[in-house]
Amino acid sequence: MEPSKDIARLLEIMAALRQPDTGCPWDIEQSFETIKPYTIEEAYEVADAIERNDPDDLCEELGDLLLQVVFHARIAEEQGLFSFGDVVQAITRKMIRRHPHVFARSDADTPEAVKAQWDAIKQAEKRERAARRTQRGMAEDKAKGLLAEVQRSFPALTEALKIQEKAAKVGFDWDKPEPILDKIEEEIAELREALRDGAQNRVQDELGDLLFALVNIGRHVKSDPEQALRGTNSKFRRRFRHIEESLEKQGEDIHHATLERMEELWQDAKHLERQADTTE
Repeated sequence: MEPSKDIARLLEIMAALRQPDTGCPWDIEQSFETIKPYTIEEAYEVADAIERNDPDDLCEELGDLLLQVVFHARIAEEQGLFSFGDVVQAITRKMIRRHPHVFARSDADTPEAVKAQWDAIKQAEKRERAARRTQRGMAEDKAKGLLAEVQRSFPALTEALKIQEKAAKVGFDWDKPEPILDKIEEEIAELREALRDGAQNRVQDELGDLLFALVNIGRHVKSDPEQALRGTNSKFRRRFRHIEESLEKQGEDIHHATLERMEELWQDAKHLERQADTTE
């Protein structure tokens, strides 16, 4: 078996791995549920490679993510549900249908018009999917209402953002960011009160309210909260690594360093970053 740029080779490899008698014992015993966490993990690793601006890693991680699609499709084919070809057909059909301004006649000639058209087509697709589920005798989803279509499997920050976007479409939203800042201050005060009372359940509840409000301000200032936090995570990693390296150079052990010493090096890292920004 040789590597190839043809997707057919990847499908052959996956089929071989899943062969009951000659395949890989680990791959054979996997199911949709058991590989689901890996699918999510691979998507995050793609995002990480993009953020690190590493094209070599991005190429490899996209391959890992594609493998997850092939893996799910192979399991489905074995169960007589659908094949990889069906997956490709479904997405090509969807992309052609959702872009009538490219593949057919449409008056949508601005980004706003395209977005409105896209949303209308998505709603039509959901109605059709619900009808197909009924025809197959599948039970309807128990969750109802406008927010039911927001997946609970999203990361919490992303779920909060999508919930707020849905609510905003029917006018349940702030009209400007300033009142949200007031709301954030209100939630901070309530969190302080919960901390004073020592009620752990309430502390968690108030912390959630504060995070939800922070997501809201991010949405209003057009800053994706997930990406904003990932940027801060990267910044923290960078500055903390500066602390470690500085201590190592001076023969000090970070496990024995005082908070004051680490804070001093943290401020040094911030100073170096500002100098770098001014020279660019």
